[in-house]
Order: sequence, then C-alpha cells, then structure tokens
Amino acid sequence: MRGGTTKETFLVAFSALEAGGRLGGPPWLRDLRRAAIGRFAERGLPTPRDEEWKYTSIAPIAETEFDLGADGTDDDLTEAAIAPFCLSPTWSRIVFVNGRYSAKLSSIGLLPRGVRIESLGEALIADAAALRPHLIDSATVEAADAFAELNAAFWRDGALLHVSASASVADPVHLLFVTVPGPARVDHPRSLIVLEPESHAVVVESHVSLAEDAHLTNAMTETIVGARASLEHHKIQLEGRRAFHVGRTRFRQAPGSRVRSCSVTFGGRLVRNNVHARLGGAGAHCTLSGLFVIGGRQHVDTHTVIDHITPQAMSRQLYKGILDGRARGVFNGRVIVRPGANGTDAHQTNKNLLLSDDVEVDSKPQLEIFADDVKCSHGAADGQLAEDAVFYLKSRGLDEVAARTLLTFGFANEVLGRIRVEPVRAWLESLLTARLEGGRVTAEGFEEAVEPATSDRSR
Repeated sequence: MRGGTTKETFLVAFSALEAGGRLGGPPWLRDLRRAAIGRFAERGLPTPRDEEWKYTSIAPIAETEFDLGADGTDDDLTEAAIAPFCLSPTWSRIVFVNGRYSAKLSSIGLLPRGVRIESLGEALIADAAALRPHLIDSATVEAADAFAELNAAFWRDGALLHVSASASVADPVHLLFVTVPGPARVDHPRSLIVLEPESHAVVVESHVSLAEDAHLTNAMTETIVGARASLEHHKIQLEGRRAFHVGRTRFRQAPGSRVRSCSVTFGGRLVRNNVHARLGGAGAHCTLSGLFVIGGRQHVDTHTVIDHITPQAMSRQLYKGILDGRARGVFNGRVIVRPGANGTDAHQTNKNLLLSDDVEVDSKPQLEIFADDVKCSHGAADGQLAEDAVFYLKSRGLDEVAARTLLTFGFANEVLGRIRVEPVRAWLESLLTARLEGGRVTAEGFEEAVEPATSDRSR
C-alpha cells in the first residue's frame, strides 16, 4: 500500500513474513506471534480517542510509508562508525544493526561464572526451553497496547542478559541499537534481562541513528529481578530528527529487589516511552527517573505505571523536561496500590522547564489507592527560568546567556546527577551542554555533541 502505514499494512506484512519463514521459532512462539497479531487486528493503531494516547497523535507515523519487510545488515558498518556511542572499552557490548545482532561489532568480555550475554534470537535457537517461561509470562503480565502487540508479533532479535543467583557483573553491560541509512524501516527489537536472587547488574541501553532518515524503532525490554537482586538500568535515546521511537520497559520485581532506572531522550521526531514496574514482594524498591530535552517540533510522551501488588514496598519517580521552540511534552504517571498492599510508600514528581512561549506540556499524575496505611503523594510544576535567579548570576559576573545556560543545566542535573555510572553521566552532561547552545535548545538535535568519555571507571 502506497502513501502510509495502516493496520492493514502490518497485517499483510505479517502474513508475508510468516509465509516466507522469516518469523521463525518453535511452535509455542509462533502461537504467541499469531495471538499478538490477532489482538492487534482487533485493536488497531491508537488514536487520540484512546485515553492512553489522548495527547499524542501517531499521524506522522501512519503517514510514513515504511518498508515492513526490510532486514538488518551490518555489511558496511565499521567500529569507527559506532565509536562515538561506545562508552567504555572495558564494558561488554552487544550491538544490533537495524534490529539484528552484529557479531563483528559486539565485544563480550570475560564474564563471571553464571553470567550470560548474547543475542536473544540466537539463544532461542539453542535454548528455547529455558526462555519459554519468560516469553510466555511477558505476554500475560499486563494489558498491552497496539505497539506492544506488534513487537510481540514481529520481533526477531534483541539482547539476552541472564545473571545467575548471587552472581554479579563488575562492569556495565552495553546494549547498543544502531539504525543505519536506508529506506524507511520498522525494527522491533526485544530484549530480556533476568536477574536471579541476590544478583547484581548495571545495564546501559542506547538507541542511535547514523543518518537522518525516517524510521520507527518499536522496542521492548523485559526485566525480571529476583529476590534481593539489584539492577541499574539506563536508557538513552539519540535517534535522528526524523526518527520515531516507541519503547516499553517492564520491570517485574520480587521481594527485597531494588531497581534504579533512568531514561534520557534527546533525539527523535515523535517519542513514546512506556515504563511499567510491578512490585510483587515486600521490601521491593523502585526508583524511576527521566529527562527529555527537545526543541523544534519534537514530541516526547512518557507514560509510567508503578503497580504495588504487595505490602511494604517503596517507589520514587522524578521526571523532568526542557522544551523550546514549538516542542510538546507529555507525562502520565500512574501509581496503583492494590488491596492489601498496606505500608506502601510512593512518591512521584514531574517538572518541566519552558524556554519558549510556544511549547506545550500535558502532565497527568494519577494515584489509585485501594489499601490502608499508605504514604502516597505526587507533584507537578511547569514554568520558566526565575528572573531573580538570572539577575543574581548576572550580578556575579555572568552574561545573560551564560546565566540562563547554567540555570537550565542545573535544572536537568537533578536527574543526571543521580546517575551513578560515571561515563554515562559525563557523556550525557556533554550532550546536554551541546544541546543547550546559547542557553536555548538547538533545533538541530545533538549532532554536534562531543564524543563520550572513555574513563575506565564504571561506577
């Protein structure tokens, strides 16, 4: 079909790929794919009439003609091309080019006993039985939206990280997803992170473009965090000005587990970040944070759900946005406290800095409490730089531009400063500095940003 991408376009593409044997896997996975595309056929692509998409129109996606049958290739890509996005030479790095695993660009170091890092697509061929419970459970953990169903139907590759009980990965693991120049394409990477009880890992997941071509990344990262295990997860979105990104990150936490997750968005024309945390055990602790810095006509929508299933769990959320030009930001933060989840302690904060009179922000915090003896709160604030603070810095010798840049950087640094992985924090700070040219968010994106630091210090 010419001129756009519709529900029927995806259905036809699925039938063609399945008939051609390009959506492989064991029979149970093929059944999951068919069930997912069936639910998508009933639901269709979201519209602003859907409550969850009320403030975000996917019209730019639907109006783009994508090549839904394109496959990934790394034939012409060199390590030099991805070097600006590689944060440390000592980290294990697994690279995916246009959604498919690249062995030549990946670098898996010597791993401790009980730690496994590999392509999920290849692991499915060699060890489908071990992956089956996790992939089946992920299909029923929550009501999914249309893009999640498309990912479940179309995915062909992604990263697998499995850390056995009591094991620990000393250095962060880098999952690098790269889109290279070419026809408009749709990639559906799916990653699985499993931390067994009392294990620990740090994961950096980054999505980057090497050109300004239009493309859609429809990503899913599924994380299972066992009892008393701990995970630090950082998602960085640096795709091009014409890119679309719909990402979903899900955490399933057992008793005593700890999750710290931060998402940072600089690139993309239209970006939707969905984060869902299910706190399924007493003593579970979840900290979510995020920052987007956008200008021009960029649109970033963040939806979070923290689901307190059991008593005595804690959650914290801090999300910030910096908007300039005619950009639009959306934040919908939902906290659910289920019946019997007494002793829940939950707090969320959303703040946005408006650098232009033409930007728009929609903030919708939600608390749904069905238990007693809880401590739950939320707060939201939008505004411009305080003129008295600008005046004070000017009185200390700074010019107008420097004063505004410093204050804007300080606003963002409340999020970035919480990142405990030094190379990640330093790189993001350099990207932010480049983005805030002249105290405003540049319309061009992040192309002039400096390369990441190569410090060997990982935490």
